[in-house]
Amino acid sequence: MRTARRDTSAPKPLLARLLTGLAALIGLVVVGALFPGGAVAQPPGARTADARPAGARAADAAGLHISGGRLLEGNGNDFVMRGVNHAHTWYPGETRSLADVKALGANSVRVVLSDGYRWSENSIEDVAAVIGQCKANRLICVLEVHDTTGYGEDAAAGTLDHAADYWIGLKDVLAGQEDYVVVNIGNEPWGNTDPAGWTEPTVAAVEKLRAAGLRHTIMVDAPNWGQDWQGVMRANARTVYDADPTGNLIFSIHMYSVFDTAQEITDYLNAFVDAELPILIGEFGGSADQYGDPDEDTMMATAEQLGLGYLAWSWSGNTDPVLDLAIDFDPNRLSDWGDRVFHGADGIAQTSKEATVYGGAPDTQAPTAPGAPAATAVTDTSVTLGWSAATDDTAVTGYDVVRVVDGTESVVAAPTTTTATVTGLTADTAYTFAVRARDAAGNRSARSATVVVTTDEGGGTPVGSCSVGYRVVGEWPGGFQGEIAVRNTGNTAITPWTLAFAFADGQSITHMWGGTAAQNAAAVRVTPASYTATIPAGGTVTLGFTAQKGATNTAPTAFSLDGASCATA
Repeated sequence: MRTARRDTSAPKPLLARLLTGLAALIGLVVVGALFPGGAVAQPPGARTADARPAGARAADAAGLHISGGRLLEGNGNDFVMRGVNHAHTWYPGETRSLADVKALGANSVRVVLSDGYRWSENSIEDVAAVIGQCKANRLICVLEVHDTTGYGEDAAAGTLDHAADYWIGLKDVLAGQEDYVVVNIGNEPWGNTDPAGWTEPTVAAVEKLRAAGLRHTIMVDAPNWGQDWQGVMRANARTVYDADPTGNLIFSIHMYSVFDTAQEITDYLNAFVDAELPILIGEFGGSADQYGDPDEDTMMATAEQLGLGYLAWSWSGNTDPVLDLAIDFDPNRLSDWGDRVFHGADGIAQTSKEATVYGGAPDTQAPTAPGAPAATAVTDTSVTLGWSAATDDTAVTGYDVVRVVDGTESVVAAPTTTTATVTGLTADTAYTFAVRARDAAGNRSARSATVVVTTDEGGGTPVGSCSVGYRVVGEWPGGFQGEIAVRNTGNTAITPWTLAFAFADGQSITHMWGGTAAQNAAAVRVTPASYTATIPAGGTVTLGFTAQKGATNTAPTAFSLDGASCATA
């Protein structure tokens, strides 16, 4: 990645782009002179893991695999990735993003995960859910460990060996998903310090994964923060490729300001193609910086000409929003960069083809319109809305609650259930709301009938007839189990309801029972399951959950039910 998420200080060091223009070109030309044809031949004495031709070795692979330098599906059809990167590990609540990128035409998504070395580890359950979401949205899923970024230069980075152990720990979840999942061992797993050191641990990680029985296509990122401006991956690609006894390995080059001329881009990609070594552009950006102006037009055009995949960085949430394809994760607010990637020449909409493993024609049938929303709780700053469910030929996966102003819509909530609480409203103001349904393919229904809601006059947050008890049931490194008891202290039943609270230390809910949690950064909103939808007068419902955590795990101190504050028990 060139820029980091909003809430971590992980931008690349300045040295990552010191070579631009002529300096970058000289580096690549020197490598080409030393290793003609992009390292087609192995250095003398190099070890060969399997002497059979790559096409024969590819027969050992299941699902997506490499043959003749090409990425193929299990049925032998060529598959060219056209997609984006999505920072799931830092924004686990943005679960609708996969449906959104699919609706814009992507056939693949590269999902940022953490092995727990630098950030909170993505659990087995979470990774299984991500794979399920990719499949539900008919996307090929590239899973990558981000903790390795800039190893050797960034002291916080983890090793490829640690990342390999993480993948092995996920073996049961990954098994059987070879048609749908590519394992990207580690993101940009070497900085600019001694990049020649990249080769040996990369070979070792590949061998370790194969020895453990993983049969997926493995993706390998370049050193030099992914941009390989010193040509180490290019020079040693054959050695790394031959370390995989299945021949089921693809290289990933990240193209930012080092690649600011057409010649640099075409020379690099053609070197791999000429050597029948598989490659794709695993990340790229288009914005200029003080080190150069990436030539994204040539990147995309050359990838299309050569039939190579590309995955743009990134959907949303960057520290520097200039690389956000969508503003605030809203697919209806594409940035100039997003419009270029999705709708420009050689862009995703123009060139993407869905993986044939999903079979048949894509789902183009939209769900039926949901029922008109009704307000079930109104305060001076919020309203809770509920509506009857939509139907679909496959499945409804979520809803968009929209505010309507002069015929123009803006999404204000995106629940997966038939209720949502809209916050941040102005007191004593009329609002018009409606709802649209979404299916797994990203098809949106017609708009429901509207409802007009006028917020209360104000005077502070109302106090509700409720109390909440929160406790940690058990903890382990990187995670914990919690319990929330919600008591109705009033004289009438509460149904339906929405519970809201915020974590203080970056905790992230991974699974919940008794309700459904939607999390945006620290803020959590919980809607009930069918069996907890009613809290009788004087009654209590109990929710349980598992979550990720860091070194500290402070309990939330304030809870609200349907916008009204609750006492804490």
